[in-house]
Amino acid sequence: MGCCQSTFLKPSSLHAKKTSDDLGKRTNRHRHRNHNNNEGGGGRGWHFSNVPDFSEFSAADLRDATNNFSVNSVVSVSTDQTPNVVYQGCLRKKDKNIRRIAVKKFSKSTWPDPKQFVSEAQAIGKMRHTRLVNLIGYCCDGDEMLLVSEYMPNETLTKHLFHWEKQTMEWAMRLRVALYVAEALEYGKQSGHSLYHDLNAYRVLFDENGNPRLSCFEWMKDSKDGKNFSTNLAYTPPEYNTTGTLIPESVVFSFGTFLMDLLSGKHVPPSHAVDTIQKQNLPALIDSHLEGNYPEEEAASVFDLASKCLRNNPKDRPEFKDIISSLAKLQHKLDAPSYAMLGILKLEKLETEPSSSVIYDACHRMDLTALHQILEAMDYKDDEFIDTGIMISPTVYARRSMCHMLCDQPDEALRDAMQAQCVYPDWPTAFYLQAVALAKLNMLQDSANMLKEAAILEDKRLVN
Repeated sequence: MGCCQSTFLKPSSLHAKKTSDDLGKRTNRHRHRNHNNNEGGGGRGWHFSNVPDFSEFSAADLRDATNNFSVNSVVSVSTDQTPNVVYQGCLRKKDKNIRRIAVKKFSKSTWPDPKQFVSEAQAIGKMRHTRLVNLIGYCCDGDEMLLVSEYMPNETLTKHLFHWEKQTMEWAMRLRVALYVAEALEYGKQSGHSLYHDLNAYRVLFDENGNPRLSCFEWMKDSKDGKNFSTNLAYTPPEYNTTGTLIPESVVFSFGTFLMDLLSGKHVPPSHAVDTIQKQNLPALIDSHLEGNYPEEEAASVFDLASKCLRNNPKDRPEFKDIISSLAKLQHKLDAPSYAMLGILKLEKLETEPSSSVIYDACHRMDLTALHQILEAMDYKDDEFIDTGIMISPTVYARRSMCHMLCDQPDEALRDAMQAQCVYPDWPTAFYLQAVALAKLNMLQDSANMLKEAAILEDKRLVN
């Protein structure tokens, strides 16, 4: 993956800044106890020192950042009729810091009016909140219309709720997800953005700490008449079926379907859930993978709340401030970090480069072309002073590992890199290749650790 050399362009002070020190003083417990005072998300935006001001990027910047919008950089593809694609990438600033980003590329048919695209992007770019995947920029360059946001490394709620591999999402974490998403939507409403496009589990992503964040991209579907909206008809708010227009209460209806997903661990049509499942039969609705590990009273409360959100008459649905209040009372395990409840490792933000080594730089950027050129240029010469006897030279394993990497075969690449390390335990190149292979396998924490070990070994060689 390539990285561009530019800084963030045309920064604009679009919001009042609040220092990260103030934010750090708030614990989870304090936050959940003070919703009426707007501490947890009741309408106040928080500025973070590590989130830059909303900026304009050139198309060249973002092509470099995503390795020319490489297929290998694709994070997700829209299921809508228009082919909107999200890429991951990285930007390098002048101080050599790295910022990982997500770039959503819209088709021309999605935004036929470039001025409207820029206007709405700038409006959403003013928003800053700890519950959001914050936008950090946009590009409107010819036919290129792109949005740039923070990068979330720990997948979507869809993966953790429906397609988990190691463990199902525990009850306390589901309650935390529901609360955080409600806080994000209330903040959007207080910021003047009350319509959110197609709320579902795909729109919730997890940051390096495992905390759930709501994507900002879907607010871009907002429009004055409420008609820029498309979703699965089974989940469409009743008023949209009759009038073809969305209202703020429609988002509450969508949140009700979202709660049903969290309860059941599957997509349940809201009409089916409300009409056929009564409270006394609630266990029939609850995700069987929870194996009864949830308080029945809490599950009944969440079901009741979802039922209220799904009422046919929009005026009978609760407001988000009341939803937040109800969910806040149900929170427990307040001191447990989200990554622990998800059963994942906490990831370090890959924001800085501790080494000036060109090979470190290429591995950190996941730039396979640059890595290949560097290794070829030095002819893998680091191992030329060791006597391998009858063993295969580590250079052979390293070259083969690099070939596997270029052929998108990370498992085989990792195996050969480990063999190179076995032959030559202190060879930095073997560690660098393992770091890249691990990253390709999405084992980001292991990759980061291996990259550090490689840098340490390389530094020792330079000293000696």
